[in-house]
Amino acid sequence: MRLNFATTLLRIAPFVFAATCCSGIAFAEDFPTRPVHMIVAFAPGGTADFTARIIADKMQRVLGQPIAIENKPGANGAIGAEYVARSDPDGYTLFFTTVGAVAINPALRPDLPYDPLKDFAAVGKAAVNSTILVVNAAMPVNSARDLVALAKRKPNSITIGITGRGAISDLGRQLFEDAAGIKLQGVPYRGAAPALTDMLAGHLDGLFGDVPTIMAQVKAGKLKALAATSSERSDIFPDVPTFVEQGFADVVGDNWDAVLAPAGTPAPIIAKLNAALVAAVNDAEVRTRLHNAGTTPAPSSPEEFDQYLRAEIARWGKVIRDKGITGE
Repeated sequence: MRLNFATTLLRIAPFVFAATCCSGIAFAEDFPTRPVHMIVAFAPGGTADFTARIIADKMQRVLGQPIAIENKPGANGAIGAEYVARSDPDGYTLFFTTVGAVAINPALRPDLPYDPLKDFAAVGKAAVNSTILVVNAAMPVNSARDLVALAKRKPNSITIGITGRGAISDLGRQLFEDAAGIKLQGVPYRGAAPALTDMLAGHLDGLFGDVPTIMAQVKAGKLKALAATSSERSDIFPDVPTFVEQGFADVVGDNWDAVLAPAGTPAPIIAKLNAALVAAVNDAEVRTRLHNAGTTPAPSSPEEFDQYLRAEIARWGKVIRDKGITGE
């Protein structure tokens, strides 16, 4: 009896599926058999780069293969993100990302050449860098509320550094202005370093900076830390209250780090990469190194980070649309 094509396909499909699954599992068991490349979308020496190198150093010991860090800076992380999105989904090219590239860029740049939810697979969250409002030590304020009172007495006179249009620091400033009903004078800079230099020289009043950037100057007493935009107090500066604690409920925004892989990367490989990531971030030596650098370890499962990323994209998208913010 002759079998038509559909009947034949139905009969052999289970065997093809089983063979494919077995092949994928066997591949995952052997993975990795060569060096893994981790793309950091920022220049060497920055917070993201430093954090990635600390974590990758331990991950490679767990995986048994080297992890080579490659820096592809530019466009608030978009250049590195696109490179990974177009890479083979075999687990050998990873993206060490921050909030900007995958949660802020989608709303900021309509022409983005990748879709964070369609082009990537979540490996897991890695760490959080709290953003803190700091001011020159000579300013007569000791809290966010004090700064609001001063800003209302002297409208548009307090200068706040902007280190990137639409960056988490810039968005934090704008959320604060809205919540407090004040207007601050934004001053653009090409990075946090020149802004800090001007603050120390008395030419700039304040800056929303992540903890690794401002930590040394705050501990030295050269800058005052007024409030954190994080959802919880920073473990690096536990005495600095959040904006929420000071009555500014909408001023919340974490600057986080996470690891992504190209979409289509087999689930067993994702699981193996996540296990290495979690083991690395939970390692006592790694946690100490991250803490000393001003970064808070925050590991997660792929599923937890996928849900978190979706919520972050929705939240920042609404903020950017509501405020009419556009990219540089």
